[in-house]
Amino acid sequence: MKTKLPLFLFCAILVSACKKKVEKEEVKYSTIELATMQYDSAYNNVVSHIDSKKFIPRTTKNDTLRLVGAYDWTSGFYPGTLWNLYALTKDQKWKDRASLYTEKLDTIQYWEGNHDVGFMIECSYGNGLKYMNSFQYDSVIVQTARSLSKRFKPNAGVIQSWEWSKKWDCPVIIDNMMNLELLFHATRITGDSTFYNIATTHANTTIKNHFREDNSSYHVVDYNKETGEIIQKNTHQGLSDDSAWSRGQAWGLYGYTLCFRETKDQAYLDQANKIAAFIKNHPNLPEDKVPYWDYNAPAGEETPRDASAAAIAASALYELSQFVEGEMKTEYINFANQIVESLSAPKYLAEIGSNGGFILKHSVGSKPHGVEVDVPLNYADYYFLEALIRKDKLN
Repeated sequence: MKTKLPLFLFCAILVSACKKKVEKEEVKYSTIELATMQYDSAYNNVVSHIDSKKFIPRTTKNDTLRLVGAYDWTSGFYPGTLWNLYALTKDQKWKDRASLYTEKLDTIQYWEGNHDVGFMIECSYGNGLKYMNSFQYDSVIVQTARSLSKRFKPNAGVIQSWEWSKKWDCPVIIDNMMNLELLFHATRITGDSTFYNIATTHANTTIKNHFREDNSSYHVVDYNKETGEIIQKNTHQGLSDDSAWSRGQAWGLYGYTLCFRETKDQAYLDQANKIAAFIKNHPNLPEDKVPYWDYNAPAGEETPRDASAAAIAASALYELSQFVEGEMKTEYINFANQIVESLSAPKYLAEIGSNGGFILKHSVGSKPHGVEVDVPLNYADYYFLEALIRKDKLN
């Protein structure tokens, strides 16, 4: 015998469910609205520098907006964030602004002196190609890939990062995994497998030499570029040579996730899963899932958090969840959701009109050097918005 639910009770339940759904939507859209208001309010001030040597907002220093030039490694994140705002709002003004700042980076394609041209061009031109067809943008991707390929050292099987001969011979940082996306993109455009092979060779060498038994990574591995022999393993931005620098772990997670996306090589998926497990299960991960600047840094309110590491990890986890099934898929989505919810709360989300126009507070550039500690950073905003885009697609 079926029991009928009283009409008034049914209506009450329905109203409650709808209210919860609306409240959930309002939280998401208020975050996006705040992001657009922040970047809108700062835009007139920022664009007034468009023809200066320094025209890209990177962070704040002493509560003053700090601008950098096209050849700063972070230059692609500002146009990339504008593209992300266009993706989230479909407002034409963000596309127009993104195009303006993207095309200001066109000379980077010929620069052979920096491994981070992948960040600079893929986040700007690469994102632009998601929303427009442009032969010009395609050609910039390909030329930049050619420039990046000049840094490949075949005997060592890696793309060299820095050129600091007094300290290292051929240093490779875990961050370099992020620049491989540019090479995969160039292969898709041209069909030339040279770029693809360089990317996979670098990824394979990094799996072999960068990771410890607990699946954390060193920041820097220095190679003999002629023999491939490992000279030393260090940190540059972490707590110590043997510590797990938080943003470095996020770079590794994101990098191997994108490598699996592009190649479907199971080894890359396995590596991404191992890194995700290290991050998720680390005993020093705070309850709100926003890590300290280094996983080995002492826990406590005095230790700076790194919102940028959290945002990068969340974005990677949303993508990684698409490549696994069952409980692991649910765990990754839930973990990413927890991070995004924390970053969307007042502790990390800026008040409108503050924070130099940036969205997130409390990121760390390089604690050992006392540079950009507990400040907004343009790449934190970029990956936070990318995480929101990926979350929205999953929903």
